Amino acid sequence: MTLDPVATNPRHYAVVYENDRVRVLEYTDQPGDRTTPHEHPDSVMHTLSAFRRRLHSGGNHRDVEMPAGLTGWLPAQQHSGENIGDTPTHVLFVELKEARGASGTSLGPA
Repeated sequence: MTLDPVATNPRHYAVVYENDRVRVLEYTDQPGDRTTPHEHPDSVMHTLSAFRRRLHSGGNHRDVEMPAGLTGWLPAQQHSGENIGDTPTHVLFVELKEARGASGTSLGPA
């Protein structure tokens, strides 16, 4: 079973660019939308809108609130999520295809 977000949640994730080193995904949703479990490799996330999400992973959850225009590092992770705010979510993810290296600060993806 694949956990590629483009395959598991095609209504929300779309590939907007890909080469042998990176894959760029666009993520969109509406208030109340949920995603099924999926995974991301090490990535850079850029928020195009402000949003609130609840992220579920390993039987736990946490709520995150992100402003528009935030760019940050995301270590590889598996989760599902839901839009718990009253605004649509719009995010770009630049997924790295290289082997895992040193990671920086974690934010909290869609």
